[in-house]
Order: sequence, then structure tokens, then C-alpha cells
Amino acid sequence: MGVLNLASRFTAYYQRHGLSSTAQRASLALKRGLSSNRMVLYYCDLTTESSPAVDMPGSLNVEQKRNLADLSAQEVEALTTFWNPRQASHNLAERFNRKAILWLIRLDGELAGYGWTLRGETIEPHYFPLAPCDAHLFDFHVFAQYRGRGINPLLVGHILRSLASDGCSRAFIEAAEWNGSQLASLSKTAFRRLGWARKLTIFRQPIILWDGADGPKRAHNSSERGKLRPVREGNLERQP
Repeated sequence: MGVLNLASRFTAYYQRHGLSSTAQRASLALKRGLSSNRMVLYYCDLTTESSPAVDMPGSLNVEQKRNLADLSAQEVEALTTFWNPRQASHNLAERFNRKAILWLIRLDGELAGYGWTLRGETIEPHYFPLAPCDAHLFDFHVFAQYRGRGINPLLVGHILRSLASDGCSRAFIEAAEWNGSQLASLSKTAFRRLGWARKLTIFRQPIILWDGADGPKRAHNSSERGKLRPVREGNLERQP
């Protein structure tokens, strides 16, 4: 939610309910934000833990799209009209301009879902820096009528294999802790849980709150190419 939009909502609430109620409302919103936005971070070492062969049914196929010109009018409509069309259209243009790749998955020729990848960086400020051979997977979505068919893990598996073939070393993805369906989907892929963290962004500068006693260790500095191992509570560690 944009800062101006958020400010206008609280101003309207203040005008209707007064200072005391608005202060309580703001405090509640802050508590909810801090307690509900914990993310589960995952990684996949593509050099040693390549995704197993994906048994992709013949009714499914995956396509890569690298710019807006690759998309048909029907595809653009499907990708932008199921939520905020203006914001979705902006996201499409921005991501393609940043050299992100859009992966479309079709079932019997119909668009069933999609996901994005970006190499060496992330669209939004991230939890740690990525190296040039790292890939970030983000914004995966399966349309409502196709859910419950295991499409998302098949798409993720296909992408991981493609990234490995293209020379990527590691892949990263995250999911909200409350999103049980996404967590279950990722458990069926080669991704391993890395840790837990919360992120606040102020003027595009991320403030990372890691869960766990020690917090993250600097294993994700782009100059450090060590292998990562999964941890129990948010530490990022290098294997010797």
C-alpha cells in the first residue's frame, strides 16, 4: 500500500473517530504488520542439488516470455485483469525492463499460471544481496480454476532445471509464513528452507529482522561463493 494512500485512510479514520481511536487503530495495524509478515526463505543449490526430472504431463507446457512484445493481447488481459489492472500493467513493464523472465504454464493450451525469475538481483529490496549467477523466483500464481492439480511445483521444478542448464548456481524464493498452500507447494520442489525473516522498507531501504538468536551471517555477500546449508531459525551459514 502506498504511503499517500495509507495516510489518506488514517486521515479519514481520524476525522470520523477522533485521535484516541485513531491511535489505537494505528497501534493495532503496526502490531499486525510486525506479527503477520514473517517470510520463510528458501534456496536451491543448482550445482549439486539439481531439481529431479520433472514428469510434465503432455497436457502441460511451459513458455518463456522476455518482453511485452512476446505476449498476446489475450495473455496481457489474463495477467492484468484478475487484480489491479493498472498496477499489474506497471509491473509487467518494469519487470521486462529489468530483464526478468516470465514463465507461463498452460494446461490443454489454456493459461493456467505463471511465475517470474530475475538473475543477479531482485525487483524489490531483498533480504540479502544476490551474486551474478544467482536467480530469484518470485510472484507465482495459479489461476483459481486450475488450483489443486499440482501445477505450481511442476512449474517451479521446470524452471529450476532450466536455470541450472543456463549456468545459474543458486536459486532463491520466499513465501509468507501464513500461506500454507504455497509452503506445501514448495515442499514438493528441490527448494530447502533457509530461514525466517521480516522486512520493513523505508525509502526503498530494507530493514531486515531475522528470527533466531544469532541472525544472519554474511554468507550471501556477492563476493562469497560458499555453499549454503538449511538452518532451523534464520541463520545463513556456509558449509566448510
